[in-house]
Amino acid sequence: MRIIVLDNDTDFEGWRRAARRLALNDVKPAEITWTVRRDDELSLASCVNELPDTPQAQFNVSAKFVELAKAAILHRNDERFALLYRLLWRLRSRHDLLAATDDPDVAEVHAMARAVYGDIDRMHAQLRFREIGRERTAHYVAWFEPEHRIVELAAPFFAGRFADMPWSILTPDVCAHWDGHAISITPGVAKSEVPTEDRLEEAWRRHDNGFSNPARLKMMEMPQAYWRNLPEDSIIKPLIEDAMRMTSGPFIARKAAEPQQRQDEPMPRKQTRDVRAHDTIAALRVEAADCRACPLWKDATQIVFGEGPQEATLMLVGEQPGDKEDLAGHPFVGPAGQMLDRALEDAGIDRGKVYITNAVKHFKFVPRGRIRLHQKPNTPEIRACRQWYERELAAIKPALVVALGATAAQSVLGKITPVNKNRGCLIDHDGTKVLITVHPSYLLRLPDEKAKTLEYQRFIDDLKIAASQLQKSADAA
Repeated sequence: MRIIVLDNDTDFEGWRRAARRLALNDVKPAEITWTVRRDDELSLASCVNELPDTPQAQFNVSAKFVELAKAAILHRNDERFALLYRLLWRLRSRHDLLAATDDPDVAEVHAMARAVYGDIDRMHAQLRFREIGRERTAHYVAWFEPEHRIVELAAPFFAGRFADMPWSILTPDVCAHWDGHAISITPGVAKSEVPTEDRLEEAWRRHDNGFSNPARLKMMEMPQAYWRNLPEDSIIKPLIEDAMRMTSGPFIARKAAEPQQRQDEPMPRKQTRDVRAHDTIAALRVEAADCRACPLWKDATQIVFGEGPQEATLMLVGEQPGDKEDLAGHPFVGPAGQMLDRALEDAGIDRGKVYITNAVKHFKFVPRGRIRLHQKPNTPEIRACRQWYERELAAIKPALVVALGATAAQSVLGKITPVNKNRGCLIDHDGTKVLITVHPSYLLRLPDEKAKTLEYQRFIDDLKIAASQLQKSADAA
């Protein structure tokens, strides 16, 4: 009996070299025990490296078998190495064996490969990053428990998708890390070693407490085995219990009696302000999570809804979430958000008392290699998302709305409005005062430092008009 020792559980190249030499030396499958190096106590005396070379022999297999074996070897089936070698051994005399789908060995290897690819798809769809730290020191961490050993094969997808942020994917098998240049692999960790709840999860718990959240309904439909991969894992069970409690009472009968509106049908303006005047921001955030009114949701990571106190007297409206916001799920947390934070502070406005949102709630971009380049929303997309701005406005009832840039102005005023012509002027619109100014990202794009300084001061002056207006409203109250 020969003992073949591979370097690790996913050592395809080691298996391939060993299998080739074994087959060329006519070593039958029954004469081999495959194992993986676990410690220094395992003797390597009978390892495949001591088999004689047979350079005069030739033995080739199809590329299809190689790809099949690369996937199947990631399966957790302990017999995978032996199964693949048995299949390889049989292929020497029957070259069309892989086409025999009713063959037990062929069927099992194909099933293993499908399971591995399915696990990769689940990882791509379900993995969620947490933000650890803030701004320049931020690092994004995700926990995932794969069914199979897929991390190294799945990681390049995330390097391409989230190329401009440093991230780590932690699993019990191995951990993958991206520094913006290359992926590195380190040993696995226990779930207890994963960083504890961060501000993103705390915000999710605090705001996302409505029964009708479509994301929660999707969780209910998801197999319970996959809940452990979600940051919400610890609260899914109470959510389900709450849902079951609500579905057993008169709540459902009342909801069934209410007329249902299709999400893609715009609601008449009067009805928006009257019927939905009692919406809370938390309830709106829940409802908007499943918005499909325009195609932007298909490529975005998630919806980025507005944030801030419902009693806010000032509402800031930007254009759309950027790359950082799309990943974090929060508005104005990237470079433009840092610029806005500084300007609000210089203008004497407490951001914590401001409600901040965007005209368009999904990130619109075009991929350029590993980078996602911002793309300006068009008029149909702005119109499709305007229902959310109107409902936010009805829920907040601010004393003043500040539109940051042309897209925001178009959404707030319902028509294309030049920024420079209307900048710094208070506009009465349907009973709400509106102030138009530039978007903070405009300041970031200015190449000349002198121009940037002058424009930044103009931006602060605009925000000071807002601060003065808020003070007048407070004095009059």
